[in-house]
Amino acid sequence: MNVRRLIPTAAVAGAVVLGLTGLSACSSSDAADRENGDKLNVVTSFYPMQFLAEEIGGDHVSVESLTRPGVEPHDLELTPRQIGGLGEADYILYLKGIQPAVDDAVTQAGVENTVDAATLTTLEKHGSEVGHEEEHPEEEHAEEEHPGEKHAGEKHAEEEHAAQEGDEHAHEGEGGTDPHIWLDPVKYAEVAKGVGKSLEKADPDHAADYARNTDALVGKLGALDTAFETGLKDTATKTFITTHSAFGYLAERYGLVQEGIAGIDPEAEPSPARLQEIHTVAKENKATTVFFETLTSDRTAKTVAEDTGLKTDVLDPLEGITERSKGADYIKVMESNLTALQKALGAK
Repeated sequence: MNVRRLIPTAAVAGAVVLGLTGLSACSSSDAADRENGDKLNVVTSFYPMQFLAEEIGGDHVSVESLTRPGVEPHDLELTPRQIGGLGEADYILYLKGIQPAVDDAVTQAGVENTVDAATLTTLEKHGSEVGHEEEHPEEEHAEEEHPGEKHAGEKHAEEEHAAQEGDEHAHEGEGGTDPHIWLDPVKYAEVAKGVGKSLEKADPDHAADYARNTDALVGKLGALDTAFETGLKDTATKTFITTHSAFGYLAERYGLVQEGIAGIDPEAEPSPARLQEIHTVAKENKATTVFFETLTSDRTAKTVAEDTGLKTDVLDPLEGITERSKGADYIKVMESNLTALQKALGAK
C-alpha cells in the first residue's frame, strides 16, 4: 500500500470529533436544512458513485463527490474539512477498497445511511487476463468459441493473484478482489437497484420517485449491456491489451480476454518478463491496440506499442469525468469504450 496517500485513522477520528463543518463544496446543506424539507445531502466517494446518486436521486438530492474531476481517485487525500463534514451528510455512497482514506473517514463518520456499493453485488478476483463467460471455465470457453486464441496470461494468473492478495494497494478490493464493478453494466445495474432501495429507506417521502428513477437507469444499463453484447459478438480477435487491468468484469461479461500490462495496480511498473509476454500475446492473438486511460500517463502504453508495432487508444475506466473524457457521463463514455473495442478487436 502506498501509505503516503492515506490519512491516519487517528487523524480521521480527531477531525470527526472536532466536528469540522462542511465538505469543501457542500456547505449549503446541513441537518437544519433537512428538517425544513431541503434536499437530501448526499456525499459520494468518486464518479461512478456520484453518477448513481444523481441519476437515482434526481431533484430530491444534493450530491457532492469527495474526488474532484481530474483527480486520480486512488491519489485522493482528504482535507480535515472534508473528513469532519462527512458526519453532516444525510447519506453516504462509496465503494470500499478503492480509496482507503475514504474508507477510514466513512467508518469514523458513523452516518446511519451509509452504503458500500461493494455489498450490493458480488466481487470477483481478476488478474491480467479474463476471458470466460459466467459459470464457464476460462479454458473451455476459449477452446469452444475461439480455438485460435492464446492465453499466455494464464500461466501467470496464480502468481499475479498471490501478489495482489499480499499487496495492500489502495486500488485493490477486500481479499484481493477486483473493485471495478461499474465497468460491467449488469453488475452496475445490480448496484443501482440497491442504491435505489437505500435511498427509498433514507427518504421515504420520495420513495416512489427513487423507484421510478432506478427503473429508468436500470433500463439504460440494460440497453448498454445489449449494445456491448451485440457489438462484440463477432470480432477478429477477443484479446485486448491495456495498461491497467480495470476491465476484468467487462471482459468476462462479453467473452473477451483482457491482457493487462501491469495488473490491477494502475501505477505498477511491468516486469521485463511481463513485457516480453505481452509481445508474444499481441503476435499470437493478432492484437492491434494498447489501451491507456485518461487520468494516468500514457508512457507505458506508447512504449509497448512502439516495441510491438501496435496502435494506442483510450479505454476509459470511468473513474472521473474531465474535458478529456470521450463523453459527458457514464453512458456516453461507455459507448465510446464500446466503439474503441470494436475498432481494436475488428468487429464485423
